[in-house]
Amino acid sequence: MDKPYPPVEYQQYLELARLLDAQRPKSAEYGRPAHDELLFIVVHQVYELWFKQILHELDSVIELFQQDSVDERNIGVAVSRLNRITEIQKLLVDQLRVLETMTPLDFLDFRDMLLPASGFQSQQFRRIEGRLGVRREAASLFDLVEKWLERTPFLELPGYQFWASYRAAVEQMLADDRRTIETHPALTPEERSVQLAELDRTRASFEALLDEPTHERLRAEGQRRLSHRATLAALLIQLYRDQPILHLPFRFLTLLVDVDELLATWRYRHALMVHRMIGTKIGTGGSSGHHYLMGTVERNKVFTDLFNLSTFLIPRSALPDLPPDLERRLGFYFPRE
Repeated sequence: MDKPYPPVEYQQYLELARLLDAQRPKSAEYGRPAHDELLFIVVHQVYELWFKQILHELDSVIELFQQDSVDERNIGVAVSRLNRITEIQKLLVDQLRVLETMTPLDFLDFRDMLLPASGFQSQQFRRIEGRLGVRREAASLFDLVEKWLERTPFLELPGYQFWASYRAAVEQMLADDRRTIETHPALTPEERSVQLAELDRTRASFEALLDEPTHERLRAEGQRRLSHRATLAALLIQLYRDQPILHLPFRFLTLLVDVDELLATWRYRHALMVHRMIGTKIGTGGSSGHHYLMGTVERNKVFTDLFNLSTFLIPRSALPDLPPDLERRLGFYFPRE
């Protein structure tokens, strides 16, 4: 049986002639060939290829969440594609180990020939940041996830005040913690004072979580990003992750944290590598080099509010019981015919 498509050769399909001819060391061009410049070019070209794949995956997830209603089946697709992004990110971090086989003196053999080229000029990386929501864009993943969380249908039910029950459980947990600190025989007065002060800050965080005006004030001050309703929805998903209908949303939120964490890890490792390679010199693009890069690690995190949800988790044994009707809905319960 004839195949419906013409044969394709490996080199032709991958366009290897063009790909392998795309490394043009400046040191060789200037008659001062530096052995390690080829490694430098290859590593950064591979980064750009992986950035292209990350954008491909991110755009597909954004498209799924741009609808007014997100099909539950699409949450599984989003989980799969975010998981692929995290695996790529692990490779990006590991690639720095390959680059670090080049010593600072090896880098100096060609560094001045690259001015003012810099990784800051990577348009694909800037697009990744924009798609995630580091900077506000028309359709960032952060904004779309926030809207999706705000549509969570289980936050209010007639005759059931979940958050009142949750508050009571939190109060009991904090009271138990206070009693433990106050009666712990091994604590010095100074240690006891420090731990009680920390407990008071934790209580204040819970109050800010449960009081919408306080939450929105913190949001206006830049201490929160997610809306109050979206934050409560994310917490509900975290607390009741074992319910079948919430398990995929939980995995989705966890992967958003993973993406953010791995991006911060890459930034941190990159900053360490830059410090190792150029010390306190300015970067080739004119930035303050290592110090600038270190500053971006925390400043450019997107889903910090999801990281902070762990503050508000309580033991499973203390979770308020759900109404039977809601538990059936969350558990894909179908009565026998």
